[in-house]
Amino acid sequence: MLANIRKLSLFDSMRSLFKEATPESRRWIVLDVETSGLNLHSDYLLAIAGVAVEVSTDFRRVSIVIGDSYEAVLKQDLPSNKDNILIHHIGAQAQSDGRPPVEVLEEFRQWVGHCPLLAFHAAFDEGMINKAYSSYGLKPLQNEWLDIEPLAKITGVNPSLRSLDDWLSHFGIDCAIRHQAASDTFATAELLMRLWPYLLKEGNSWANLRDISRQASWLPR
Repeated sequence: MLANIRKLSLFDSMRSLFKEATPESRRWIVLDVETSGLNLHSDYLLAIAGVAVEVSTDFRRVSIVIGDSYEAVLKQDLPSNKDNILIHHIGAQAQSDGRPPVEVLEEFRQWVGHCPLLAFHAAFDEGMINKAYSSYGLKPLQNEWLDIEPLAKITGVNPSLRSLDDWLSHFGIDCAIRHQAASDTFATAELLMRLWPYLLKEGNSWANLRDISRQASWLPR
């Protein structure tokens, strides 16, 4: 009996240590990327930005952690074309002066840790980010992803809304510089906060929302 008690105590201690070692469980990362275009095969990553959001232990609230954010421009040997620059406003000089891509990607990996990653139309962001890791001979991120777009759709707030611009306008969310990674990231995080009361009716855990998002992505637009 004593041996069993000792085993349980050891197990509880290890479980407690594990919980303490994984603070990311309440830390989610909302992110956005800027790219040379929209083709996952021929275009490439120019900039990446993210901001952490903290989910309360009871899952009732989500808040933006302004001091926990990331932004970087990847150095390019040749800048993207002028039409593309007009969209994201990362000029030729800024692209040339960017940071070494491997340095940025590994630093970003360390910053996100094992946290779940969220984006509006997440498949594109995930594809571009992991393509960048692969192109530089780095191991792709292993984090779980969640697409905010289908979650917004299933709330029933307004079936006619489609794009991120539509949703931001509906909730009156200001985006300082649209199609600039950091600004888009904060605007998307605020959108998540506005959607949260509706999402609580659908799920009460990361796994719930992840599964709902995946299922809703197959619904007709």
